[in-house]
Amino acid sequence: MGERENGSVGEWAPTPPHPHTPPTALVPALLAWIARGRRDLPWRRRRDPYAVWVSEVMLQQTQVATVIPYFERWLTRFPDVAALAAAPLDDVLKAWEGLGYYARGRNLHRASQEIVARHGGRIPADRAALLALPGIGRYTAGAILSLAFGQREPALDGNVKRVLCRLFDVAGDPREAVTENRLWEWATALVRAAPDGAAGDLNEALMELGATV
Repeated sequence: MGERENGSVGEWAPTPPHPHTPPTALVPALLAWIARGRRDLPWRRRRDPYAVWVSEVMLQQTQVATVIPYFERWLTRFPDVAALAAAPLDDVLKAWEGLGYYARGRNLHRASQEIVARHGGRIPADRAALLALPGIGRYTAGAILSLAFGQREPALDGNVKRVLCRLFDVAGDPREAVTENRLWEWATALVRAAPDGAAGDLNEALMELGATV
């Protein structure tokens, strides 16, 4: 997800593991922590792929408090993929007005039209198919697959990078290819160690921890 306001959810005071410690031991603690106090956000009340997708795109480089009213209005105006695909681009951009980075709104519109044309109006539950859509990259695909479809797919955003860099005492720039690849490996190991049906909760815990603590 994108940038979020400071806050607090429960208490979190882990002992940073040794860099070579398998990260999977963290999974139960992360799941227990998010279960105790996840924030009540509108996109968490409906975990269908469309709502997850829209929220993830809106949250890119935009604070949660700003996104909430936009997300609620968007879902009222464009309640599903078909409604978004059928809307004129001008209406879509008007609804996006104030969020900035208008390419995000254009890509949502273009992608919705491709989903209608190529996938029968259903957001695909396949990584390659998602990555082929405008505006959907590795993180957004992982978020949709884990949060909406329950697949064990990593979702490495800025918040998750922050958590993993602290846990594993990463000194390198997380934007550098070598470091980022290692972070993706750790995020993958964590989510694949999650119990059945808990991949979305695990990714959400990592995002929430980086955003609020």
